[in-house]
Amino acid sequence: MDNIDYVFFFLLAAGILLVCAEVFVPGGVLGALGAIALVGAIVTGFMAFPAYGLYVAVGIVALSSVALALWVRLFPRSPLGKRLMLRAEADAGVPAPHSQDLVGKEGPALTDLHPSGIARLGGRRTDVVTEGEMIDEGETVRVVEVEGIRVVVRRSRKKEVES
Repeated sequence: MDNIDYVFFFLLAAGILLVCAEVFVPGGVLGALGAIALVGAIVTGFMAFPAYGLYVAVGIVALSSVALALWVRLFPRSPLGKRLMLRAEADAGVPAPHSQDLVGKEGPALTDLHPSGIARLGGRRTDVVTEGEMIDEGETVRVVEVEGIRVVVRRSRKKEVES
């Protein structure tokens, strides 16, 4: 085996390892270095195995394509992939709009509303905002408007009984 043979196998192994390491160290640098190493392996494959250089090049490209296709298809379903990949939920992190049924409901302010906070409305903790006034914790509030996720309240006339 010539030295060029060792260089070929080294570049091939390094390219594969660097592309695989890209999964754990995002940024694209390791993947780019791995791709460069694989191109170098193709070039040295022509020099190391002149009669089989074309087969080496086609083999590296074909196997890389198959590996990439399998990776894209199978990795997100693996246990490690599920932990590393972002969930593609359309409504992830976006609260559902409140129903207009909340208008007129009353309940205690669970926090000071300066001007936003939390109140118990219809038996549920709800993020609310006042019309600009400051309302103390424990006071009763009434829903005057619901617009999507925004629930607007104002001070009700009756005081919540402390228990």
